[in-house]
Order: sequence, then C-alpha cells, then structure tokens
Amino acid sequence: MGFMRNAAIGVALVSVLLTGCGSEEMPAAGKTQVKVMKVLRQDTPVSYGYPGHLQGREEVQVHSRVSGSIVEKYFEGGDFVHAGDPLYRIDSRQYETALIDAQGKLHKAEASLRNIKEDLDRYERLWLDRAVSEQTVANKRAEMAEQQATVESEQAAVRKAQENLDDTIVYAPMDGRLAVDDVAVGAYATAGATSLVTIGTMDPIYVQFSVSETEYLNILTEAFEAGNLPSESVYEPPKIKVTLSNGREYPLEGQIVTSDRAMSDQSGSLTVKALLPNPQGVLLPGMFTQVHILGVVEKNAMLVPQRAVQQLLDENFVLVADSDGKSLSKKVKLGEKVGSYYIVTDGLSDSDMVIVEGLSHLQSGVEIDATTVTAQDMGFSINETTEIVDKS
Repeated sequence: MGFMRNAAIGVALVSVLLTGCGSEEMPAAGKTQVKVMKVLRQDTPVSYGYPGHLQGREEVQVHSRVSGSIVEKYFEGGDFVHAGDPLYRIDSRQYETALIDAQGKLHKAEASLRNIKEDLDRYERLWLDRAVSEQTVANKRAEMAEQQATVESEQAAVRKAQENLDDTIVYAPMDGRLAVDDVAVGAYATAGATSLVTIGTMDPIYVQFSVSETEYLNILTEAFEAGNLPSESVYEPPKIKVTLSNGREYPLEGQIVTSDRAMSDQSGSLTVKALLPNPQGVLLPGMFTQVHILGVVEKNAMLVPQRAVQQLLDENFVLVADSDGKSLSKKVKLGEKVGSYYIVTDGLSDSDMVIVEGLSHLQSGVEIDATTVTAQDMGFSINETTEIVDKS
C-alpha cells in the first residue's frame, strides 16, 4: 500500500513539472487538436472543363445527279480524296443515246431555220417590187422567229443531255476523307436520293460543348473589363485543350470560334464550338472528349483547401471552428478545382476558419484546440488544373 501511494505521488509530481516547464501549453483535456486557416478570397485562374463531342467541320453525303447502275468505283472506303477526284461511274449508255437524239433534233431545227431564212430573204426582195403582199412577209418573219425559238429549245436539250452524260461520273465535292459506308459496284443509284458515300474534312475539326450562363459571362470578363465587346476585331476568344477518352491530353490547342444565338430553354446552357488542328487526322468525328477552356480568371473567388472538404453521399461539407471553440459542419457547393483548392460558390463566409488538419473522426460539435496556419505552412498552391469537378 505504501508503495502504491508513493507511486501516485511521483506521477503527480512529474505531471506538475511537465506543466510548469517549457513555453508551450498542453492542450486542454478532452479537446481535439486541429489546424485551421482562413478561407482565401482572390482572383483565380481556372480551367473550365466540359464533356465535348468531335464533329467534322464540313461533312456531306455524296449523291449522283443522274440515275443508273454503278459500273465503276475509283476509291476504297477511308481514302483521302481531293475536290474533283472521280469517285463513281454510272452506266452512261442511255445518256449517250439521249445526247445523240438531242443533237439530231437540233440539226433538224437548224436546217429548217436556214430554209425559212432563205425564204424570208426572197420574200423581202419580192416585196420591194410589190410582187408579194406585206402580210406574206410578216407571216414568214413570224415563222422564222418561231423556228429560232425551236432551235434555242433544242440547243438547251443538247446541253442538258451533255450534262447528264457528264454527270455519269461522280466527283468529290471537296477535300476530305471518305467514310466506309460507300455503295458497291452494281447497285442502282437514284438521282438525288441514293447516298453513295459520306465525305468530311478532317483538319481542322470541331469540338462542340455547352457552358452555363455564369461560366459564359466569366469567359467574357476580361473583354468587358478591357472595354472590348466580343464582336470587335480586337477580341480574341479563349484557347482550349482536350483530353481524349483514354485519359491522354491532345497536344495541340484549339480556339473557340462560334456559339449558339441563345441559351437553351431546357438546360439553361449555351452551345459552343471550337476548332482544333488535326494535321495527322488523329481526331475523328464522333469521338468524345473533355474540353478545358484555358486562361479564364474567376474574379474574387472563395477558395478552400481540397483536404478540408468531406463528402457524404452526393453532398460536400467543410468543418470550421466556431466562436464557441467547437467544430461546426457547413454544407458547401463546389466549383472548379484549382491547384490545392476548391472554389466554393456557396455555403461559407469570408470570416470562416476552415479545419485543414486533424479531421480524422472529427465531427460537428466537438470541442477543439485550434492552431492557425497559413497556406505556406501547409504547402498549398494555386495552379491551373484540367480536372473536371461535379458542380451539381
């Protein structure tokens, strides 16, 4: 018993000595040690990210202008062709016959016109001698005018027949790559109805995506502050980069070139198109990408460290130190990731002290012993990022 009493006295003395020595105070019993820092407010470069869809800048379905059986094909599906390259030949026999028939009718009409002209010349000489009546000359002049119209009609028929014959060769309407949906030799092509093959340009290529109203205005912030409207020639739309579906970033930058005329009534978003260089033809229409708009600055953004954000189901929370020395959970709405931070669009105030360390098993309403730190102390930094955040 004496030994146990002496041991208890010794422990008490050690405790008193440890409390009295040194410059640091021991934390109060039952309090959780945490580190806190004030939320940041500053202009922040962001890289807005959106799902995107690649589209050919120009894409057309090739049709024949005349009907007939396809007798020859000059390409393979997937080939790159130039404008004016022959693609198909359609059976031309009926069009050759039609041209010969039209030429024969024209020759006959021209011969009739020459005969009528000779008669008119003779009648006009006779009329000078009053050998024929003036009415006879007038009738012959009307007959000549009618025959002249017939000749012109037959000339048009010859031109049409020649065009039909020429159109039995189907040419590429532009430079581009052919799809593999081409019609085979032997198939019957109906003029203007049968799609023979699809051709589309590959370089550059469009990427289409949608932005919210707020993000659209943020993109234009710098132009507005400089006193430039987007329609002015001095305004240069922002650059973009894309990440492909395999997670690789495409190395070349694109630029926004056009947008829809109005916000969508259904989604409240604006459809935007950007052009991407595609010199090697790596990007294909129909691919899905993640689009990142570069060089956008969000003014006076509120930032909290990523490590301070906790997720529960589909909601995000931040623990802050309240005025009573306890932890307090606040639901927040997140914007973009920027370096070590999230942009917070709702849920916090500028005076909040966010808990950034000591969060393990910490809940709202727990007494805490808070130490204030800075971003430099914690090694936090702000860098543009291409990671997309779920902003729902």
